[in-house]
Amino acid sequence: MVRSAGQAHEPRSCRSCGRRIEWRKKWERNWEDVAYCSDACRARKVRAIDTALEEWLLGRLGAGSRGSGVDPAAAAAALGGGDASLHEPARNAARRLVARGLAEMVQRGAVIDPSTAKGPVTLRRPR
Repeated sequence: MVRSAGQAHEPRSCRSCGRRIEWRKKWERNWEDVAYCSDACRARKVRAIDTALEEWLLGRLGAGSRGSGVDPAAAAAALGGGDASLHEPARNAARRLVARGLAEMVQRGAVIDPSTAKGPVTLRRPR
């Protein structure tokens, strides 16, 4: 299906990192099949530890009070035993939860776009 230049393309997020995928002219003919934002994400995909991070975050979101939040770095610390290599996978897991509508990413009390977030963030249940 080829769209004219004036039509908007539905937003989508990367299956691996959860970031927003921006439409590109080169994907015009196969936009429906685009699932990853980069070759690195396509190669990495979603591993077992990524699923475990998502489950840990969802468990903490469900256990907390309505206004409480969860730091993705806490998931990395809990499942990685202090290994810093899980910090980015934990943020990716948080972005995937936001993309599925299961959480909101918050910084300084305001909901933010997870694709462009920099610095410490918190996840909370959607309002």
